[in-house]
Amino acid sequence: MHSYGYRANAVLTFSLTLLAVMCAMASLSDNRNSPSPSAHVQLRSLILNVTSFHRLSLYVVSMAMNISADLQSLFTWNTKQVFVFLAAEYRTPKHSLNQISLWDGIIPSKEHAKFWIHTSNKYRFIDQGSNLRGKEFNLTMHWHVMPKTGKMFADKIVMPGYRLPEEYR
Repeated sequence: MHSYGYRANAVLTFSLTLLAVMCAMASLSDNRNSPSPSAHVQLRSLILNVTSFHRLSLYVVSMAMNISADLQSLFTWNTKQVFVFLAAEYRTPKHSLNQISLWDGIIPSKEHAKFWIHTSNKYRFIDQGSNLRGKEFNLTMHWHVMPKTGKMFADKIVMPGYRLPEEYR
């Protein structure tokens, strides 16, 4: 006859195996979801300011923007929360992709996933020379879906057609 230790080990092993199979099935069933989120950003004002810092001129971009998004389709029964951020993306001769995060947030539930906010850039958009003067840039809404079980999934919406002003203040 087996001892109580062997029996407890068998029950624990069976329980953990069953839990792992259920988590794998939950993760696979969530892959059938095909989300269709939407986002729109309207720039209300775009101001370039010059600040001096230890013999270095910094050109700071201040933005006031309206951000509207409907990310409700990202939420399923397996979604814990969604991390979302808005980035300005542009090209330079040295780098094909430069990204500056302007705003971010955590969406805890489907009820909060459809929003409209009026905000300014949360993080500084800085140019260390006058390289960004008149530069075209895209605003890109990125999101990372954090599931209760399974792998994390990320995607984005690119909104092209924005341009920085030619003049600094």
